[in-house]
Amino acid sequence: MIDPTDEAAIHAQLGREPRAIHAVGHRCPCGNPDVVTTEPRLPNGTPFPTTFYLTCPRAASLIGTLEGSGLMKEMQARLGEDPELAASYRGAHESYLAFRTELARQSGHDVPEIEGITAGGMPDRVKCLHVLAGHALAAGPGVNPLGDEVLELLGEWWASGPCVSAATAATAEVAEAADS
Repeated sequence: MIDPTDEAAIHAQLGREPRAIHAVGHRCPCGNPDVVTTEPRLPNGTPFPTTFYLTCPRAASLIGTLEGSGLMKEMQARLGEDPELAASYRGAHESYLAFRTELARQSGHDVPEIEGITAGGMPDRVKCLHVLAGHALAAGPGVNPLGDEVLELLGEWWASGPCVSAATAATAEVAEAADS
């Protein structure tokens, strides 16, 4: 069960009601959630392979800038040239799958449609730095090498304070209640 305060902060971060949250996957040094772990199947039945979903809009914006810089293409090239990096990235893929399989087992959400599929392009491509960073934050350093690189390039995105305040989150919660 996710804390209502965290859910309100995530709602404010995303600008919409969050879907299929299982837990807070990582908490930003500012105190807010910045990654959620999501159920492998959305409430409407759609399979959802993005287990580690980055919610912090500040980090997401900075990552978007990195994606626009050509970083994904550079990382993709390195995967083809560096067997050690490729093996480590494959390990990240396997770690991601193992986590989602255990989450599916615990929650009773069988998802054969996405069996063997992770997110972010793993294990052979670099498709979404947001997913790689979310995985790196949730799993911790040393699990996803490209996600770790993204986080290093971001620097201290939280240094200027929380991306959403408690008041903003409370406003989002009130607005959501009014829409219900």
